[in-house]
Amino acid sequence: MRIVFANSAWVSAAERLILRGGGWQSVRLRVRYGLIFHAVAGPVLIDTGYTPEALVGDSRGRMLRLYGALLKPQLNTAEQVLPVLKRFGLSPDDIRTIIVTHFHADHISGLSLFRNARLIASDAAWARVKARGLKQNLRHGVFTELFPPDFEARLEGISAKPRVAPQGDIPGGADLFGDGSVIAVDLPGHADGQFGLLLNRLDRPLLYAVDVQWLLTALTENRTPGFPATMIAEDAAALEPTSAMLRRFMAAGGEVMLCHDPVPTPYDLAPEAA
Repeated sequence: MRIVFANSAWVSAAERLILRGGGWQSVRLRVRYGLIFHAVAGPVLIDTGYTPEALVGDSRGRMLRLYGALLKPQLNTAEQVLPVLKRFGLSPDDIRTIIVTHFHADHISGLSLFRNARLIASDAAWARVKARGLKQNLRHGVFTELFPPDFEARLEGISAKPRVAPQGDIPGGADLFGDGSVIAVDLPGHADGQFGLLLNRLDRPLLYAVDVQWLLTALTENRTPGFPATMIAEDAAALEPTSAMLRRFMAAGGEVMLCHDPVPTPYDLAPEAA
């Protein structure tokens, strides 16, 4: 199994907002999404990153336009999802599976580009999205206009997947493909229904922990940001227990990767030669 991550956009934030004890200098954060080449499932996307559907165009709702104006993401044209797929000789129709780690805009922005893909996500979180009104969903950071109209018809909920039990400090979760290669690990705190991915078929077990923290330093040095960063967390009280679980995983020899950490990793896509 091979996995690569691409950076869909850059978002800048003051360090002290995302790292306890940090300074006022600006940190340029990545907005990653992933591509797994799975022996049975074929090419599988992990989220879609930011795409123009969320950030440009007059068809966006007023609140989505305000969201873009406040965060000011800068799209990384070369590593948008469609050009990256083309680099690997793939088209949108070749993607038959997208793993949706949670429902924030920087993870679902491009779902409408993939008409043939089944969508593996938290069915429990989706039920709550449906039960809430528009304003309530916005308070949870969910812009329902970014979901394809047939999202539910294509949804494959993780609750129906077979479960893998934890083994010591190696977390358990839902076995997404039934072969133990990709395990969905619940990561409460940041967003409703967020799960990460434990990738077992690599030289070293990798846990893609999505948005548990913005910076790996905040995780490894136990410098989890406090107020006001916790204001946007779905369950602020769960942030530290989830982070502690990840630290135990690393102490046991595992590797953790985050969506927004700016430091390049061996899994990040190399720039194309000029």
